[in-house]
Amino acid sequence: MKILLTHAYFIKEDPKELEIMRPYVPLGILYISAYLEKNGYENEVFDSTFSSFEQLKKHLLEFKPDAIGIYTNLMTKLNVLRIVEFIKSNAEIRHCKIILGGPEVRNHIENFLKYGADFIVLGEGEETMLELISAFDNKETDYDSIKGIAYWNPNQKVCITPERGKIKNLDALPLPNRKKVNLQLYFDAWKLKHGTSTISINTMRGCPYTCKWCSRAVYGQTYRRRCAKAVADEIEWIQENYQVDSVWFVDDVFTISHKWLEEFKNEITSRKITMPFECITRADRLNEEVLLNLKKSGCFRVWIGAESGSQKVIDLMDRRVEVNQVRNMIQLAQAIGIQAGTFIMVGYPGETEADIYETVHHLKVSNPDLFTITVAYPIKGTPLYTEVENNFIEKLPWESSTDRDIDFKRTFKRKYYDFAVRMIVNDVNAGKAKAKGAFFNYAKLIFKSQLSKFGMWVYS
Repeated sequence: MKILLTHAYFIKEDPKELEIMRPYVPLGILYISAYLEKNGYENEVFDSTFSSFEQLKKHLLEFKPDAIGIYTNLMTKLNVLRIVEFIKSNAEIRHCKIILGGPEVRNHIENFLKYGADFIVLGEGEETMLELISAFDNKETDYDSIKGIAYWNPNQKVCITPERGKIKNLDALPLPNRKKVNLQLYFDAWKLKHGTSTISINTMRGCPYTCKWCSRAVYGQTYRRRCAKAVADEIEWIQENYQVDSVWFVDDVFTISHKWLEEFKNEITSRKITMPFECITRADRLNEEVLLNLKKSGCFRVWIGAESGSQKVIDLMDRRVEVNQVRNMIQLAQAIGIQAGTFIMVGYPGETEADIYETVHHLKVSNPDLFTITVAYPIKGTPLYTEVENNFIEKLPWESSTDRDIDFKRTFKRKYYDFAVRMIVNDVNAGKAKAKGAFFNYAKLIFKSQLSKFGMWVYS
């Protein structure tokens, strides 16, 4: 049986992603690939990141898979639909069973099935994919016993089977099948753009926190983790097989368990493993001891979620963190010798211009080494989506848009926030330039900031 796995992310088609150039290997399908192989099913992975849609079409016609699993997220949805349409419209591969999984599918089940998907995998994919592939292999046509899927039943009605339980022992999973992709392409892209190469590792699944804008469509509001020894083993395996400069831990809250971090630090130091890494966490899961353990383990940069400098907005998001705590942890991380990055979001419902300027103040006071800014958008299935659904500006065609395109009635018009983002970036960076004595650059950034403020005024 011919099995193909892919993820529909083509970096060359996205100018913004090309500019950012922080591509990460598709760990989700590599875990599924390894799990299928462990259970006797050979498979092929088409890594689309540095490829093209035309190359994928050519590969589909040459390989002629019997089943294809496609990881689907908000960013890749439209490309996934292109792939589904191509398969269903081509007689040579129309027989191929199309299986979609990932965070985007749970809340759009019927739409994806109507568009041509044969099966939707809800939640984690390893066990479900294995049972589906086994059913295809054995020519079975009754799928009711397979938990965690959606499909058209013989009566042309959507059948959703009972939810599959989450995998409790993540250590039982094989390592992601990294040999299926050309990691050197990722290393080279990072090296060229950022000066160092990186590789991603997952140590946990789920997040127990309640941020209203965050999707929990795959792993749920859980916390499950691989043991520290297994993670250290994976780092050693990577060092034995690849020449790479650093690790990016993709976990939502790396320091959620202080006990686990202590065990991880002990594994790293006792084995004398040297591998710099960066991770994401929350200010309320940091303190001096935790930051010191991060430093001893090899952490060179920690991303501390803030989203806003306004406590009012943070509370509206149900972030459950204090803005002063975020500032303190950014500064403490830097004092200990760890770079600190943070995330900012503007345009959240209820945010005022005063809140935006509180965010500017927050960034100037905390002075993170790096920060990123996005304009809030509602992802279906999240509390934020439910809150603003009745305030959408217009209903967009599902098959040609994503949740990123949704606009809703906010304090100001959508264009206002584009200027607000520019204002924040220029104003904060002007402060950094002034502190360095770069007065020409400071003057240039202040001028840009004033232009952005004028744009905010126009659209306010």
